[in-house]
Amino acid sequence: MITRLHFPPPAVVPHASSQKLSELNPQGQEFEKTAQKCRVISTRKQHCEILDGFTPSITSGFDSGLRFRQKLLYLENLGIDSYKALDKNPKFRAASVDSIKSVERCLYSMGIERLAFGRIFDMYPELLTCNPYDDFYPIFEFLLNDVGMHFSDIRSSIIRCPRLLICSVDYQLKPTLCFLRKLGFRFGDRNAINRNTTKLLVSSVEGTFIPKIEYMQSLGFSYEEVVEMVLRSPSLLTYSIEKNFRPKLKYFLGEMKGNLVELKYFPQFFSYSLERKIKPRHQLLVKHGFSVSLPELLLVSDGKFTARLIEMRLRSISKEHKFVKETMVPFFLKSSWLLHRYG
Repeated sequence: MITRLHFPPPAVVPHASSQKLSELNPQGQEFEKTAQKCRVISTRKQHCEILDGFTPSITSGFDSGLRFRQKLLYLENLGIDSYKALDKNPKFRAASVDSIKSVERCLYSMGIERLAFGRIFDMYPELLTCNPYDDFYPIFEFLLNDVGMHFSDIRSSIIRCPRLLICSVDYQLKPTLCFLRKLGFRFGDRNAINRNTTKLLVSSVEGTFIPKIEYMQSLGFSYEEVVEMVLRSPSLLTYSIEKNFRPKLKYFLGEMKGNLVELKYFPQFFSYSLERKIKPRHQLLVKHGFSVSLPELLLVSDGKFTARLIEMRLRSISKEHKFVKETMVPFFLKSSWLLHRYG
C-alpha cells in the first residue's frame, strides 16, 4: 500500500503591527504586501524541505514494490507457485529481475525449452537465484567431459532429473561417478551413463547404492551377479527395499512360485508395478491355466498381452477339440457299433 502525504496550503495570518503600519504610513500598505509575500515564500520553503525528506523513501518504496510485483508476475507466467518459491528461497525477495532472467537464458542456451522452466523451478526454487557461471556451467562441463555425454543429451538429463542443477560437482557428482565406474558404468561402452541413467549421479553411495547391493546379496546372489543385474537394470540401485523389493519378492516367490534364477536374468521385474501390471497379468494366466516367462509376462503392452492370451485360449480350445475328435468320437462310434451288434 502506497501512502501519499498531503500538506494543506499555507495560511497567512495578519500581524497587528502590519495593520497599524498601514494605517499610520501610506507606504506601510506596500510594505505589508511585501512582508506577506516573504512569509508565504518562507512557509512554502519549509514545506518543500519536509517533502524533500520524504520523497526518496516514497519513490524507493514504490520502485521496489513494482519490481517485486514484476518478479511475482514472472513466476506466475512460468506456472510457479510464488508462495512456495518465497518460502523455499528467501533470497528471491532481494534478487533482481535481470539476474533471474539470466538463469533462464543459461538454461535455454542448453536447449531447455521455456515450457520446462515452470516444473524445474517449482521443484527447486533455489535455482532462481543461482549464478549461472558459478553454479550451472561447472555441472554442464562435468556432464560433457567427465561423464562423456553428448551436448544434445544434457537437455534430456536436466529435464528428467533437475536435481542435477543443485548438486555439488566435487562433493556429490564426482564421487558418485567414481563408484559407478567401478561397478562397470564405463565411458564409451553400452553401459555408459546416459540421459536415462544420469539420475544415479544425484544418489548417495553410502545411503542408497550400498544398502541395495547388500540386500540383493542377502537373497543369495553373489557380488558379481548383483553387478551384472545392476548393469542390466540400473534403476535397481534407486528402488526402495521396503516399498519395492520386499513386496514384489514375496509375491514372486509365493504366488508365482518363481525362482531367483529368473530374476538374475530379468532384473527388470522390479521396475514394473505390482498392483497394476504383475498381479493382474499373472492372475489372468492362472485363471486360464497358462504359464509364461517373466519377459513374456511383462515386456509386452497391455494390448499385445491380451491378444496373446486370446491366442493361447484359442489354441487350447483347438487342442481340446482335436483331442475329442481323435479319441472320444471313435470311442463313441465303437460303443454304438457294439451296442447295435450285441445289444
